Amino acid sequence: MTRFLLMCALLLPVFAGAQGVEGYYRYPAIHDNFILFTAEGDLWKVGDEGGLAQRLTTHPGKETNAAISQDGKWVAYSAEYEGPTEVYVMPVAGGIPIRCTFEGETAIVVGWTPQSQVLYTTQKYSGLPNWVLATYDLEKKKSELLPLYQANDGNYNPQDNTLFFTRLPFQGSRTKRYVGGTAQNIWKFPPAGPEALSLTADYSGTSKNPMYWDGRVYYISDQDGTMNLWSMNTSGADRMQHTFHSGMDIANPCLQNGRIVYQQVADIFIYDIASATDKKLRITLVSDFDQKREKWVQSPMDYLSSASISPDGDRAVLISRGQVFIFP
Repeated sequence: MTRFLLMCALLLPVFAGAQGVEGYYRYPAIHDNFILFTAEGDLWKVGDEGGLAQRLTTHPGKETNAAISQDGKWVAYSAEYEGPTEVYVMPVAGGIPIRCTFEGETAIVVGWTPQSQVLYTTQKYSGLPNWVLATYDLEKKKSELLPLYQANDGNYNPQDNTLFFTRLPFQGSRTKRYVGGTAQNIWKFPPAGPEALSLTADYSGTSKNPMYWDGRVYYISDQDGTMNLWSMNTSGADRMQHTFHSGMDIANPCLQNGRIVYQQVADIFIYDIASATDKKLRITLVSDFDQKREKWVQSPMDYLSSASISPDGDRAVLISRGQVFIFP
């Protein structure tokens, strides 16, 4: 018996490694029974019930903002393969990436159009801090700008091609309940209309990431003090709150077929619209976790973020890489 228990103890780390460990998950995208997300700067794939994820990319740069095509065969994403962040596509099962854009500026994937074109946002054609939306036709290998000023992300109603979009990019601060002049809000742009119409201008805080489903527009907003999932009708009325997280905001939602996947800090949740239920997925990774290895910092002053001298001038306090140092 003692020999058996000893063998179990020795094998336990092996089994734990095979089952994976939890990571930090961002930018989820859902399609039918699987989810794509970013962890360790790479794209991963996992079932919609969670479990052990499969790594799809391995490049040292970042691969983010996955968006899955309507037929579930392709994923568009932003990557740094050749320097600047550009738009790429590849099969959802993995494969050689195909470069779509040559902006020379940051190009962030937003989604897909009803015509199976990649929808993305870029700064190339507009002065700072403005972004514009563009589409990329995979067959024609051509980009086309949308006639919208300061449009940052968007989602189409596939029935009438109305575009619901967020005006203004993220303003750059992590201030809770931000109500400044660059607070994001949601607009709609009908295909036959000469002008876009604001839907959430009556709220001074942030409303963003619109997603159309079954006659309503789902989005995230900090109307209750924390970024949560809300919805409204296509005219901006009849607003309803669907998730009730407190403290930590949700981010990066993606809707497909009546289910919304989103990120809260390091975790991924799925909200089912029909049943009004919300659940957190337990996802694990198998990796060498290179970012967790012990590393020697040769030039700590390169990471100096704050410094102060004592009143008598005898000591200095420095903050580098999140650590506090007092000299001498």
